[in-house]
Amino acid sequence: MKLSRFFEVEKHHSSVKREILAGVTSFFTIAYIIIVNPLILADAGMPYYGVLLATILTSVAGCFFMGFYANAPIILTPGMGVNAFFTYTIIQGMGLSWREALAAVILSGILFLIIASTKLKDVLSESIPASLKHSITVGIGLFLAFIGLQKGGIIEASTTTFVKLGHLSHPTTLLTIIGLIITLFLFSRNIKGSFLIGIAVTCLIGYVTGWEHAAEDSHTKLELSPFMQLFFGADFKGMWSLPFWIATFSLTMIVTFENMGLLHGLLPDQKKFPKAFQANAVTSLISGVFGTSPTISTVESAAGISEGGRTGLTSVVTGILFLASIAVTPFLSLIPDGAIAPVLIIIGGLMVQNIQQIPLSDFTEGFPAFLIIALIPLTYSIVDGLAFGFIAYPILKLAVGQRKQIPAPMYIIALLFLINFVFHSFI
Repeated sequence: MKLSRFFEVEKHHSSVKREILAGVTSFFTIAYIIIVNPLILADAGMPYYGVLLATILTSVAGCFFMGFYANAPIILTPGMGVNAFFTYTIIQGMGLSWREALAAVILSGILFLIIASTKLKDVLSESIPASLKHSITVGIGLFLAFIGLQKGGIIEASTTTFVKLGHLSHPTTLLTIIGLIITLFLFSRNIKGSFLIGIAVTCLIGYVTGWEHAAEDSHTKLELSPFMQLFFGADFKGMWSLPFWIATFSLTMIVTFENMGLLHGLLPDQKKFPKAFQANAVTSLISGVFGTSPTISTVESAAGISEGGRTGLTSVVTGILFLASIAVTPFLSLIPDGAIAPVLIIIGGLMVQNIQQIPLSDFTEGFPAFLIIALIPLTYSIVDGLAFGFIAYPILKLAVGQRKQIPAPMYIIALLFLINFVFHSFI
């Protein structure tokens, strides 16, 4: 079969059926981004329906590029977190217009591409100690579980303790708990497609019981004119201002290290890292051209990987579904949080198993790893969690006289993260 040969499916001990199932699972786990990303960017004054279409097209381009070029089962979409940074920090905080912010996205994408296409990527990747690489996986797992618990209403915000147990009698919470039991049963029995079946059954239960209702705006219609306001809509006139370059530097740091961390944490085959990293960079640049915040390798890629996705066919299938979603966008809002949350919680639990690989008995290795693990979910930012761990690592090694164990680039990485923190303190 041509598909199998092109993506080397058998070489990766997989099958076309398994890859397709993984791609479908990944799509339904990340489909919420089509609705949520436009809501966040609309706060920046950007046209909602234009951003919605830009989100879909950027995701299609990213998934196709990742699949055909890198042959990796990683899903690329505009990232949660960086979209909030784009809207609330760069535009509302620093005063850039959304067109100038798109220009900063494009320039940061170019800088990211330079890093990804040269030996810089190897220097950066190889300089990260194994303990920190494993801690990234664990931190992302906790982050994913935290998002799932939050989406499912099992935990909620508190003005006194920041986080507290949610109302277990709330319909969304009940649906999440039932969905978690169903999906855990299917997954523990090694039933193929357990995550996708779990999502479908939980959706059905939600609507049959009346715990979930169709959204009022489910009549959404996409039009081309709002998108054309965004397409090639970047304005480079502001590039002579200091805030513009602070924004560009910050975006470059975020997209470079967040994608690097995610790929180290998620890629089943680390030999694919160079091309996958380049696919990230190209798509990050494209996102600015299409009119949205930068793309990121999504943590939800873990859903497809957990279903057995090992090749780019998984990404391509997800990309095809993103393209098809243009016609069925209204129905995506019908997938309740209670159906997605169980999958995120279970995958998070699976990723935490990597903590066994961290030498916690060595404080100079274990404590920086702990900072990454704790602060990725607690700051709700992968790149901020990485920053604390990467800064602490050389400090602790120097403190105990183990200077030779510090890769030279780690000093530069730590310094860059410090500079980024300083910038953020004054904007």
